[in-house]
Amino acid sequence: MSDETKREAWSRFRARLEAAGFRPSRRLGQNFLLDENMTRALVRDAGVAPGDFVLEVGPGLGFLTRPLLDAGARVLAVEIDGRLLEVLRGDLGDREGLSLLHVDALAGKHRLASEVSDALPREGAWHLVANLPYAISAPLVAVLAELQHPPASMSVLVQLEVAQRICARPGGPHWGPISARLQAGYGVELGRTVGPELFWPRPKVESAVAHLRRLAEPLSREELARLSSLCSVLFQRRRQALGRVLGEALGDREGARELLAELGIDPASRAETLDLGQLRALSGSTGWRDRQ
Repeated sequence: MSDETKREAWSRFRARLEAAGFRPSRRLGQNFLLDENMTRALVRDAGVAPGDFVLEVGPGLGFLTRPLLDAGARVLAVEIDGRLLEVLRGDLGDREGLSLLHVDALAGKHRLASEVSDALPREGAWHLVANLPYAISAPLVAVLAELQHPPASMSVLVQLEVAQRICARPGGPHWGPISARLQAGYGVELGRTVGPELFWPRPKVESAVAHLRRLAEPLSREELARLSSLCSVLFQRRRQALGRVLGEALGDREGARELLAELGIDPASRAETLDLGQLRALSGSTGWRDRQ
């Protein structure tokens, strides 16, 4: 398709949206990726294969949905905006393998909507591939990662800073609770960066893709819950000495110093310097388990 043909097609599409009274919502984080070459590249990078079950949250105008279907995926597209859902039904409703769900994907910051949960596979591999609304990107990825039957992979286009936090390494400025929680279950890789000029309307920030692949031996849900609670406590005061922060959390400063010494961790160090292995060891210790 030539650039001129693309512009004409987009002009007609936008006219339909305006006729329906649609304007992008900043509150809903509606920044639509329009570049066809980029959306197809994202599907290729995600490794989508024929027959794969793919969850797409925030399909918007369907520009990513189309190449997912073209790749042979079975797509569950979850859209909060009823106006966009009607446009999608009109354009893609007859495509085999597409299911549309009109609901907010999250029923709270830490809980998936029951309609979405009920529609996900109970066995077999499934995947998340989406251009996520900025406001829900980190909470949604975290919630999905902690499901009883989590996705085998997640490839998400998010704000660059969120992608950097997902893929961060210990000691860096982006290392924090979301980094540790996700990397306890997934191998992570920072993918393509996507400039604001490829979106409508243009966001004020850069975007990037984060790829997550399920580890062969992830933490159990119980272990992950302990790790998450530990990270929440430590990273709230990430620049304070671990001995002090942990001592106050356990109600026993001397006991905290002894625990850190047993694990070979300097009580004067800070949470942001701990790697995943140290965080796992600390969250799995008797001292922290007894606190739960």
